[in-house]
Amino acid sequence: MEIKLTGRKALITGGSKGLGLAIARTFAAAGADVAIMARRQAPLDEAVAAIGVQPGQQVLPVAGDVRLAEDIAAGFARVTQAFGRVDILVNNAGTSNAHPFEAVSDAQWQEDIDLKLFAAIRLTRLVWPQMKERKWGRVINVLNIGAKAPRPASAPTSVTRAAGMALTKALAGEGAPHGILVNALLVGFIDSDQWVQRAAKLGVPLADFLAKMGKEIPLGRVGTAQEFANAACFLASDAASYITGTAINVDGNRSPVV
Repeated sequence: MEIKLTGRKALITGGSKGLGLAIARTFAAAGADVAIMARRQAPLDEAVAAIGVQPGQQVLPVAGDVRLAEDIAAGFARVTQAFGRVDILVNNAGTSNAHPFEAVSDAQWQEDIDLKLFAAIRLTRLVWPQMKERKWGRVINVLNIGAKAPRPASAPTSVTRAAGMALTKALAGEGAPHGILVNALLVGFIDSDQWVQRAAKLGVPLADFLAKMGKEIPLGRVGTAQEFANAACFLASDAASYITGTAINVDGNRSPVV
């Protein structure tokens, strides 16, 4: 089976690094035009250079903060001006933000909700009418396995991710009659930019850091960003035409919940 996205137009938030960049590269390799949205222009420019495209394909960098409604609206307008539409939306923007409950302030709660929940709500609300009109669309929400099985001291991120899973299910029911498929991919331990930064902060070689993390996973290793991107590409394609309303763990069986 060959996965193709030829002619599709995709928008990926948090697309300049890590999982977002891997998804953008994989979508482009499958034939899609890709818009990547992130806060800073320099990493976006580096990402555009890293994404290989064929003649006639487009990669569009969009600078904006998805925590801000006005940046989302402006970014979406730029994408639709360039592409005409959005067929595939990947709500990937987010960071790991886990603390003991009593240590989380109102401001931290609000920032996490704006970044991980409201950004997905606002962007999906913008693409939804176009997808309904064309009777085809894909929305993929990138969450983490804490959405199903929150651990102690995992607020606020496990709570906002759980809300993202509920949003996924609600949207899937509304989108199904219109050919819009909505799914979530739940991250476990994947080799991505956040772990590179964490290892550097601790002064530990990245390989040693990832090897230690891998011992917590039944498969015995940390996943790769490419493996995660492959799952996203499948869900974005016509090959996944009967899959909607699911929350799929991409975690090497680390989660205790299916």
